[in-house]
Amino acid sequence: MHRRRFLLAGGAAAVSARPEGAGPATPPVHIRTGSLPPFVLDQGPRHGALHEVVEELLRRLHMPAQVEVLPWKRALVLTTTEPRSAVFPLSRVASRETEFRWLARLYRERYVFLVRDPARFDVSAPARMKARRIGIMRGSSLIGTLEELGYRTIVEANSPAECMRYLLGGMVDAVFGEAAIVRWSVAQRADRAAFQVSEPQATVQSWLAGSLDFTPADARRFETAMQAMTADGTYARILRGYGLTP
Repeated sequence: MHRRRFLLAGGAAAVSARPEGAGPATPPVHIRTGSLPPFVLDQGPRHGALHEVVEELLRRLHMPAQVEVLPWKRALVLTTTEPRSAVFPLSRVASRETEFRWLARLYRERYVFLVRDPARFDVSAPARMKARRIGIMRGSSLIGTLEELGYRTIVEANSPAECMRYLLGGMVDAVFGEAAIVRWSVAQRADRAAFQVSEPQATVQSWLAGSLDFTPADARRFETAMQAMTADGTYARILRGYGLTP
Protein backbone atom coordinates (compact mmCIF):
# COMPACT_ATOMS: atom_id res chain seq x y z
CA MET A 1 0.00 0.00 0.00
CA HIS A 2 1.18 3.52 -0.79
CA ARG A 3 2.44 5.17 2.43
CA ARG A 4 1.46 8.81 2.75
CA ARG A 5 2.29 11.40 5.42
CA PHE A 6 0.55 14.71 6.05
CA LEU A 7 1.76 17.58 8.23
CA LEU A 8 -1.42 19.42 9.12
CA ALA A 9 -0.92 23.07 8.23
CA GLY A 10 -3.27 24.41 10.89
CA GLY A 11 -1.29 22.72 13.63
CA ALA A 12 2.04 23.84 12.21
CA ALA A 13 0.82 27.42 11.98
CA ALA A 14 -0.31 27.28 15.59
CA VAL A 15 3.18 26.23 16.67
CA SER A 16 4.94 28.94 14.65
CA ALA A 17 2.59 31.58 16.04
CA ARG A 18 3.43 30.88 19.70
CA PRO A 19 4.62 34.02 21.49
CA GLU A 20 8.26 34.24 22.49
CA GLY A 21 8.86 32.90 25.99
CA ALA A 22 5.63 30.89 26.02
CA GLY A 23 7.43 27.68 26.95
CA PRO A 24 8.04 24.53 24.94
CA ALA A 25 5.70 23.85 22.04
CA THR A 26 3.24 21.00 22.36
CA PRO A 27 4.69 17.96 20.57
CA PRO A 28 2.68 16.92 17.52
CA VAL A 29 0.11 14.18 17.77
CA HIS A 30 0.98 11.18 15.60
CA ILE A 31 -2.24 10.09 13.93
CA ARG A 32 -2.49 6.89 11.94
CA THR A 33 -5.18 5.66 9.62
CA GLY A 34 -5.62 3.24 6.74
CA SER A 35 -6.42 3.65 3.06
CA LEU A 36 -10.21 3.63 3.38
CA PRO A 37 -11.86 5.48 0.47
CA PRO A 38 -13.94 7.63 0.72
CA PHE A 39 -13.04 8.17 4.40
CA VAL A 40 -9.28 8.32 3.78
CA LEU A 41 -7.65 8.64 0.34
CA ASP A 42 -3.96 7.77 0.07
CA GLN A 43 -3.52 9.16 -3.45
CA GLY A 44 -4.61 12.31 -5.25
CA PRO A 45 -5.17 15.89 -4.07
CA ARG A 46 -8.11 15.15 -1.75
CA HIS A 47 -7.59 13.52 1.63
CA GLY A 48 -10.96 11.84 2.26
CA ALA A 49 -14.08 12.73 4.25
CA LEU A 50 -13.03 11.67 7.75
CA HIS A 51 -9.45 12.78 7.17
CA GLU A 52 -10.81 16.28 6.47
CA VAL A 53 -13.03 16.10 9.57
CA VAL A 54 -10.00 15.23 11.73
CA GLU A 55 -7.96 18.01 10.08
CA GLU A 56 -10.67 20.53 10.94
CA LEU A 57 -10.90 19.28 14.53
CA LEU A 58 -7.16 19.73 15.01
CA ARG A 59 -7.23 23.16 13.38
CA ARG A 60 -9.91 24.32 15.81
CA LEU A 61 -7.97 22.92 18.74
CA HIS A 62 -4.69 24.53 17.53
CA MET A 63 -3.09 21.11 17.91
CA PRO A 64 -0.06 20.24 15.73
CA ALA A 65 -0.28 16.79 14.20
CA GLN A 66 1.07 14.44 11.58
CA VAL A 67 -1.20 11.97 9.84
CA GLU A 68 0.22 8.79 8.35
CA VAL A 69 -1.59 6.27 6.14
CA LEU A 70 -0.49 2.73 7.02
CA PRO A 71 -1.80 -0.83 6.84
CA TRP A 72 -4.74 -0.82 9.25
CA LYS A 73 -3.43 -3.43 11.70
CA ARG A 74 -0.13 -1.56 12.07
CA ALA A 75 -1.98 1.71 12.64
CA LEU A 76 -3.83 0.09 15.55
CA VAL A 77 -0.71 -1.41 17.11
CA LEU A 78 1.24 1.86 17.01
CA THR A 79 -1.57 3.74 18.73
CA THR A 80 -1.61 1.32 21.66
CA THR A 81 2.18 1.27 22.04
CA GLU A 82 3.34 4.86 21.40
CA PRO A 83 2.48 7.97 23.44
CA ARG A 84 0.57 10.91 22.00
CA SER A 85 -0.84 8.77 19.22
CA ALA A 86 -4.29 8.48 17.71
CA VAL A 87 -6.06 6.39 15.09
CA PHE A 88 -9.21 6.79 13.01
CA PRO A 89 -11.84 5.70 12.11
CA LEU A 90 -11.99 3.18 14.96
CA SER A 91 -15.13 1.29 15.92
CA ARG A 92 -15.93 1.65 19.61
CA VAL A 93 -16.73 -1.83 20.88
CA ALA A 94 -16.49 -3.42 24.32
CA SER A 95 -13.24 -5.28 23.59
CA ARG A 96 -11.48 -1.98 22.85
CA GLU A 97 -13.05 0.21 25.53
CA THR A 98 -10.10 0.32 27.93
CA GLU A 99 -7.35 0.30 25.27
CA PHE A 100 -7.93 3.84 23.96
CA ARG A 101 -8.99 7.32 25.02
CA TRP A 102 -12.11 8.01 22.96
CA LEU A 103 -11.69 11.54 21.63
CA ALA A 104 -14.42 12.33 19.09
CA ARG A 105 -17.30 10.59 17.33
CA LEU A 106 -16.72 10.62 13.58
CA TYR A 107 -19.28 8.56 11.66
CA ARG A 108 -22.04 6.01 12.09
CA GLU A 109 -20.83 3.03 10.05
CA ARG A 110 -23.17 0.55 8.37
CA TYR A 111 -21.80 -2.87 7.42
CA VAL A 112 -22.99 -4.81 4.37
CA PHE A 113 -22.09 -7.85 2.28
CA LEU A 114 -20.67 -7.28 -1.20
CA VAL A 115 -21.11 -10.09 -3.74
CA ARG A 116 -20.15 -10.57 -7.38
CA ASP A 117 -21.49 -14.09 -7.96
CA PRO A 118 -25.02 -14.47 -6.53
CA ALA A 119 -24.82 -18.23 -7.02
CA ARG A 120 -22.16 -18.30 -4.29
CA PHE A 121 -23.79 -15.87 -1.83
CA ASP A 122 -27.42 -14.72 -1.76
CA VAL A 123 -27.48 -11.14 -0.43
CA SER A 124 -31.23 -11.42 0.18
CA ALA A 125 -30.70 -14.29 2.64
CA PRO A 126 -27.34 -13.81 4.39
CA ALA A 127 -28.45 -15.87 7.40
CA ARG A 128 -28.41 -18.94 5.13
CA MET A 129 -24.88 -18.20 3.90
CA LYS A 130 -22.95 -18.91 7.11
CA ALA A 131 -20.82 -21.65 5.56
CA ARG A 132 -19.52 -19.27 2.88
CA ARG A 133 -16.07 -17.64 2.89
CA ILE A 134 -16.22 -14.01 4.02
CA GLY A 135 -13.51 -11.42 3.38
CA ILE A 136 -12.97 -8.59 5.87
CA MET A 137 -10.31 -6.05 6.83
CA ARG A 138 -7.57 -7.39 9.10
CA GLY A 139 -8.01 -6.08 12.64
CA SER A 140 -11.67 -5.12 12.13
CA SER A 141 -13.84 -5.26 15.24
CA LEU A 142 -16.57 -6.73 13.02
CA ILE A 143 -14.69 -10.03 12.83
CA GLY A 144 -16.15 -10.80 16.25
CA THR A 145 -19.60 -9.77 15.04
CA LEU A 146 -19.37 -12.18 12.10
CA GLU A 147 -18.28 -14.98 14.43
CA GLU A 148 -21.17 -14.25 16.79
CA LEU A 149 -23.56 -14.40 13.83
CA GLY A 150 -22.23 -17.86 12.98
CA TYR A 151 -19.97 -17.23 9.98
CA ARG A 152 -17.23 -19.83 10.26
CA THR A 153 -14.75 -19.09 7.45
CA ILE A 154 -13.36 -15.56 7.70
CA VAL A 155 -10.50 -14.41 5.46
CA GLU A 156 -8.65 -11.26 6.54
CA ALA A 157 -7.19 -8.74 4.08
CA ASN A 158 -4.91 -5.75 4.57
CA SER A 159 -7.07 -3.19 2.74
CA PRO A 160 -10.41 -2.73 0.96
CA ALA A 161 -8.55 -3.11 -2.34
CA GLU A 162 -7.20 -6.47 -1.22
CA CYS A 163 -10.69 -7.53 -0.13
CA MET A 164 -11.87 -6.75 -3.65
CA ARG A 165 -9.03 -8.78 -5.17
CA TYR A 166 -9.98 -11.74 -2.99
CA LEU A 167 -13.59 -11.45 -4.17
CA LEU A 168 -12.67 -11.18 -7.85
CA GLY A 169 -10.19 -14.03 -7.56
CA GLY A 170 -12.71 -16.38 -5.97
CA MET A 171 -10.82 -16.61 -2.66
CA VAL A 172 -13.95 -15.42 -0.83
CA ASP A 173 -17.65 -15.62 -1.66
CA ALA A 174 -18.53 -12.22 -0.18
CA VAL A 175 -16.86 -9.24 1.45
CA PHE A 176 -18.19 -7.73 4.68
CA GLY A 177 -17.40 -4.05 4.86
CA GLU A 178 -18.57 -0.54 5.62
CA ALA A 179 -21.26 0.47 3.12
CA ALA A 180 -19.64 3.71 1.92
CA ILE A 181 -16.28 1.97 1.40
CA VAL A 182 -17.94 -0.92 -0.43
CA ARG A 183 -19.91 1.37 -2.74
CA TRP A 184 -16.87 3.54 -3.43
CA SER A 185 -14.84 0.46 -4.41
CA VAL A 186 -17.57 -0.76 -6.76
CA ALA A 187 -18.12 2.69 -8.30
CA GLN A 188 -14.51 2.78 -9.54
CA ARG A 189 -15.07 -0.31 -11.70
CA ALA A 190 -16.40 -0.53 -15.26
CA ASP A 191 -18.27 -3.75 -14.35
CA ARG A 192 -19.99 -2.21 -11.30
CA ALA A 193 -23.41 -3.45 -12.44
CA ALA A 194 -22.21 -7.02 -11.83
CA PHE A 195 -22.02 -6.51 -8.04
CA GLN A 196 -24.74 -6.85 -5.42
CA VAL A 197 -24.85 -5.25 -1.97
CA SER A 198 -26.93 -6.49 0.96
CA GLU A 199 -28.99 -4.45 3.36
CA PRO A 200 -26.99 -3.27 6.42
CA GLN A 201 -26.27 -6.15 8.79
CA ALA A 202 -24.62 -4.18 11.61
CA THR A 203 -24.05 -0.57 12.63
CA VAL A 204 -21.27 0.80 14.81
CA GLN A 205 -19.99 4.25 15.79
CA SER A 206 -16.49 5.10 14.58
CA TRP A 207 -14.24 7.45 16.54
CA LEU A 208 -10.97 9.28 16.61
CA ALA A 209 -9.30 7.25 19.37
CA GLY A 210 -6.14 8.21 21.21
CA SER A 211 -3.47 6.57 23.31
CA LEU A 212 -4.21 6.48 27.03
CA ASP A 213 -1.89 9.39 27.85
CA PHE A 214 -4.61 11.67 26.47
CA THR A 215 -6.59 12.85 29.50
CA PRO A 216 -10.36 12.97 30.04
CA ALA A 217 -10.02 16.75 29.73
CA ASP A 218 -8.42 16.28 26.29
CA ALA A 219 -11.33 14.08 25.27
CA ARG A 220 -13.82 16.74 26.37
CA ARG A 221 -12.01 19.35 24.26
CA PHE A 222 -12.18 17.12 21.18
CA GLU A 223 -15.84 16.31 21.73
CA THR A 224 -16.71 19.99 22.25
CA ALA A 225 -14.96 20.88 18.99
CA MET A 226 -16.84 18.09 17.22
CA GLN A 227 -20.16 19.34 18.56
CA ALA A 228 -19.35 22.84 17.30
CA MET A 229 -18.48 21.47 13.84
CA THR A 230 -21.81 19.67 13.74
CA ALA A 231 -23.78 22.69 14.94
CA ASP A 232 -22.29 25.11 12.40
CA GLY A 233 -22.74 22.73 9.46
CA THR A 234 -19.05 22.09 8.77
CA TYR A 235 -19.29 18.37 9.47
CA ALA A 236 -22.23 17.82 7.09
CA ARG A 237 -20.58 19.98 4.41
CA ILE A 238 -17.40 17.89 4.47
CA LEU A 239 -19.36 14.64 4.21
CA ARG A 240 -21.50 15.96 1.34
CA GLY A 241 -18.31 16.66 -0.59
CA TYR A 242 -17.81 12.89 -0.75
CA GLY A 243 -21.43 11.93 -1.34
CA LEU A 244 -22.01 10.99 2.31
CA THR A 245 -24.64 11.96 4.85
CA PRO A 246 -24.22 12.17 8.65
